[in-house]
Amino acid sequence: MTILVTGATGNIGRMVVDQLIARGASGIRALTVDPGKAALPDGVQVARGYLGRPGGLAAAFEGVDRMYLAPAPDTVTEVLELARAAGVRHVVDLSGEPESWWGSVCNAVEDSGADWTHLWPADFMENTLTWSRQIRETGAVREPHPGTASAPIAMNDIAAVAATALLEDGHVGRAHALAGPEVLTRTDLVAHLADALDRDIAFLTSTREETIAALQPTMGDNTAWYVDNVLLDYAPPPKSLPVTSVEDITGHPATTFDQWAHANAARFLAD
Repeated sequence: MTILVTGATGNIGRMVVDQLIARGASGIRALTVDPGKAALPDGVQVARGYLGRPGGLAAAFEGVDRMYLAPAPDTVTEVLELARAAGVRHVVDLSGEPESWWGSVCNAVEDSGADWTHLWPADFMENTLTWSRQIRETGAVREPHPGTASAPIAMNDIAAVAATALLEDGHVGRAHALAGPEVLTRTDLVAHLADALDRDIAFLTSTREETIAALQPTMGDNTAWYVDNVLLDYAPPPKSLPVTSVEDITGHPATTFDQWAHANAARFLAD
């Protein structure tokens, strides 16, 4: 059995490779734009390619039985046509509910005729790294809603679920809503970071314009969209969140934000 991991040198894709190896999987093929710089582990087959250019992907799918599909809404239909023509039977996709922006990915996967497993994650813990520059330079985080709450999940836990779904039975035809193990407000997140970095960090309630200015250096052209559609367009989380989902699926406890913050503290302090 050959498993293709797309986006294999991206954040979650590379973690999926590592999680598969940790589970004793063989026949792993990693899709990457630049195999020479991929630095993938020994024993992993490396295929050159990019989901955004499906015309060059046919060879990467040869002999593949299962695949992890990183989100590529613009080309997902073409990618899946190639995968099905090559005989790929099971697709584990990172996507979102059908009505979301990433929903086009899960819809295309279902329409492809392949067996499918959807992974629908909550906020990534790694998204707090967008605060790193203002924390370093000002000792504060600026956002409009301090009480906004969610159950953020570590990318490595998403990768662990993906590897489990690729290797174990019982996941075909299931959409796994994934969340971290606890519901936290934005001020809770800042407090955990302050503890991990061993420094005072203030939360400053800010206007739209102040928030955009604070995030622009790290988020670039996507800043205004993110502020308008994520930070300002906030809806309270449902009363029941899948906070046990990672452990239920993998058998291992999910990473807490406090654990993640301590493990990643240096990333907030580096330029």
